[in-house]
Amino acid sequence: MNNKFQYFQFIKLTIASIFLLMLTGCATMYVDGTTKEIKASEYKVQQEKQAVMLVFEFQTKGVANAQATKYLKDKIVDQVKNSGIFSEVSLNPVAGNRVLSITLNNVPLSDDAFSKGFVTGLTFGLAGSSVSDGYVCTARYLGGDQQQPIVTQARHAIHTTLGAKGSPDNATKTANAEEAVTLMTRQIVSHVLFDMTQDAGFK
Repeated sequence: MNNKFQYFQFIKLTIASIFLLMLTGCATMYVDGTTKEIKASEYKVQQEKQAVMLVFEFQTKGVANAQATKYLKDKIVDQVKNSGIFSEVSLNPVAGNRVLSITLNNVPLSDDAFSKGFVTGLTFGLAGSSVSDGYVCTARYLGGDQQQPIVTQARHAIHTTLGAKGSPDNATKTANAEEAVTLMTRQIVSHVLFDMTQDAGFK
């Protein structure tokens, strides 16, 4: 029950289109198809891997979102560990003081999300509408002897349609909000990790 409660709280706090779900109950979520997942096998891995301290924060419009951070933190940690980039991924300081900070910021792309959902609700789903949530992922990596961090960034989106609105082009339909957020997160994080390993200063 507690995990279920945290899940719905996370969705409520991080995805603007949840208001549309509450009004109609017939929403469909799609993960934008522009940002495809980059497999870990494509990363440029150093011959001598180093340990790193991982710091993750989810933000909503640039403001720290503790519930969402807690929900996604383990998924991010597992993804970085499974990437094979580092010899060890820790939540505490490591030898060499290497730090990887990943921030995922949810920025609604449609300011009139509530009004669109209200129109759909009044017409009992006959007038379709859609809303999109944007996501910006930023990774900052600072090695032991680096003076400036390596900074990489990627963008993504989740689209929600209601009523008679057709599916968006170039997007993956998901069963629910949890699946949409999980897929989006894995894909966007894979991009910042890939770009980080391609940087000439990465070591």
